[in-house]
Amino acid sequence: MTLALTLELSELAIEISREAGELAHTRRQEGVRLAATKSTLADIVTDADREVEALIRDRLRAARAEDGFLGEETGAEAGGSGITWVVDPIDGTVNYAYGIPAYNVSIAAVRGEPDPASWEVLAAVVNAPALGEIFSAALGHGAWSGGTRLAVTEETPAGALLATGFGYDPATHEGDLATVSRVMPMARDVRRMGAAALDLAYVAAGRLDGYFERGLRPWDFAAGTLLVTEAGGAVTRTDVDSARPMLIAGGRDVHARLLALLTENR
Repeated sequence: MTLALTLELSELAIEISREAGELAHTRRQEGVRLAATKSTLADIVTDADREVEALIRDRLRAARAEDGFLGEETGAEAGGSGITWVVDPIDGTVNYAYGIPAYNVSIAAVRGEPDPASWEVLAAVVNAPALGEIFSAALGHGAWSGGTRLAVTEETPAGALLATGFGYDPATHEGDLATVSRVMPMARDVRRMGAAALDLAYVAAGRLDGYFERGLRPWDFAAGTLLVTEAGGAVTRTDVDSARPMLIAGGRDVHARLLALLTENR
């Protein structure tokens, strides 16, 4: 895979994310209508989620008709090129519905089967339209935002500023809180922003030192993981055969310490 192609994929993702982000932002200003709930009553989808994903899918089909597609709202469509686009049209839908600006459009191009256990992420963009920021990466070319190259935090002398999230199923909350308790000895503080891709983008930008969460879906982290690794960090998924795998990301020191704390005695 050539750098020229990964850059081409990244540029396409950025271009489409701009249009998708503008649509999401416009629909938010017009007022959000809930379309359905998914796994639980708290797991919502809005009409805007579906409209934004349809736009992204149409633009990708027009530009690269042979590529596959995996979207949160419309599922998978096989392609013949070996490249699949993994899309979360509005990551942070609950924030979006409540008018909290921490939501984003997440788009990644991966090579191989649309399975995080085997794919290679080639290009990624996380566009937070209400915050006016776009984070992008191309494999081998670094992670960027607004012309600035991103770099993860290398040292945390005052403790690590960490982020996490909780599942929508109340039955999982006790375990998630116990996980937070396990990492507190290394933490300066913990943030819970409610948008996984943005958490990962902030790790890449050095605004967070590390991030961990159980139960993420492929579209939640596909783009964000490339941002972190291209910014010099590390990402690991553990318990991948369970119903709720754990994703751990951070600068290499923070990542190693989180991994040790969250996998000891397991």
